[in-house]
Amino acid sequence: MVTPQSTHHTAHLPLSPEAYAARLRLPTGCVQIVIDTDAANEIDDQFALTWALLHPERLQIHGIYATPFSFAHRRASYSAAADNAPPFNPPDVGMQRSFDEILKVQALLRLSSPVPTFKGSPAYLRSLNDPIRSDATDHLIATALAMPLNEPLYVVAIGCATNVASALLLAPEIAQKIVVVWTSAFPSHAPHANQSFNLEQDVLASQWLYESGVPLVYLPGYHVGAQLRLSLAETERYVKPHGMIGRYLHELFADNPLWTITGRPATEAHSWVIWDLINFAWLINPDWVPSHIVPTPLLDNHLHWQSRKQAHPMREAYEVHRDAIFNDFFARLASFCV
Repeated sequence: MVTPQSTHHTAHLPLSPEAYAARLRLPTGCVQIVIDTDAANEIDDQFALTWALLHPERLQIHGIYATPFSFAHRRASYSAAADNAPPFNPPDVGMQRSFDEILKVQALLRLSSPVPTFKGSPAYLRSLNDPIRSDATDHLIATALAMPLNEPLYVVAIGCATNVASALLLAPEIAQKIVVVWTSAFPSHAPHANQSFNLEQDVLASQWLYESGVPLVYLPGYHVGAQLRLSLAETERYVKPHGMIGRYLHELFADNPLWTITGRPATEAHSWVIWDLINFAWLINPDWVPSHIVPTPLLDNHLHWQSRKQAHPMREAYEVHRDAIFNDFFARLASFCV
């Protein structure tokens, strides 16, 4: 069990109320971002990366980072026949697989200038006194510190929070320069335990996102991101016909790698949640992901939210416009891959 944060580290909130308000404003114009992704853990990251890379006029991507991942902590939930399945790889293998997958997506898009890609942590955070330095944390810190005074770097986090938390611990001053945009778990008012993949893999790193004082845009997966469900029929009609990347995304959808541990659908027709689109949807057009300012909660060791009377603010999504998001994704893919 993770020891509560207050016994390890005392977070000094790095921003004034006015600075939080400025950082948590809705984004406009071309925004500066880095992407932190467990790209090989299922199929939503590949869709999200593709969409982000097809929006260069809105998203200036400075780097893409591979995060660790493993489904080993969920092994008891799946069939013993799947014991040797790739999703059960240890976190360092998951990070390497994600790194390779990021490169693959960019290669299939045939980008004229691929985005610099960096390996992240090979393990999860075990102590706030021992952050894990990696190529990803070094790039994140350097990029954040180089940002102009009034222009934040958005850290688009669509995996576990290990790399981001480690960077904040290694260089706490970057909290004044970045905004973390993270998807995971239930809304902050929900009473449920947050059994969410991004959160539960590295609980300590997840807790530090809420304790560190970094400006945070929290996009709940359950109830909100879960509405981003895509059907096989839609991928066949709107994704598969469009270039090598379209064929690859359709292939992933039609033969989902997670079926090795979850089992193939009983019927040919099926759907899947493309969770990670929500981060980029909020950045591309905040109207597609309505949100509001709320007090930042604590995440306790039982994975429940705990409200705080004197909490710094965060922005939290409460709705998502599914059709507008997918229609933009389909249109971008069709116009790029003619």
